[in-house]
Amino acid sequence: MSAVLTVPEPAYWQDACKHLMKRDRVMKKLIPRHPDVCLQSRGDAFVTLARSIVGQQISVKAAQSVWDRFESLTRKMTPAQVLKLKVDDMRAAGLSVRKVEYLVDLALHFSDKRVRVNEWPHMDDEAIIAELVAIRGIGRWTAEMFLIFHLMRPNVLPLDDLGLQNGISQAYFSGEPVSRSEIREVAGSWAPFCSVATWYIWRSLDPLPVSY
Repeated sequence: MSAVLTVPEPAYWQDACKHLMKRDRVMKKLIPRHPDVCLQSRGDAFVTLARSIVGQQISVKAAQSVWDRFESLTRKMTPAQVLKLKVDDMRAAGLSVRKVEYLVDLALHFSDKRVRVNEWPHMDDEAIIAELVAIRGIGRWTAEMFLIFHLMRPNVLPLDDLGLQNGISQAYFSGEPVSRSEIREVAGSWAPFCSVATWYIWRSLDPLPVSY
């Protein structure tokens, strides 16, 4: 992953930490272990989603390598620039045929204004997810990561996220596998700051923050 842009912490972050430490015994111990770090956004919706497509089903290191080659094909990573690229050049950068199709569909959705980027700040989470999953190659998990890392929505609970599942298993269930209903039960005390609690659960597994 390339360097994260330095941006202010979300306005709700300190309130969220106080809420979680008061309501949850695990968070009370976990949050103080990770001072001076918080959720950060890259600040570009198209790039964030394009990176998520490039990174599907490959390692973080491999994804960065492919992204760097893909990015070098354009002066600036924009929908219009991607639509000008030749398929052969995109394939030579290391992208599969399917990922090329996904990236072109993503660029078309943005250039044709089939996604209402300017309205997203005023839309609820599920409405945004519905727009995003209409794009080929973007499922619910990717849409939820976008809500957390780009729009910085405070109360997203990504039930299908393996890191969240593993972290809750270790922190709350002594390593036993957890069901979706058990995750929801744990998260009952997190609301309305499930995104923040999820971020700290990820930190319990990997102290280095990841950005998308």
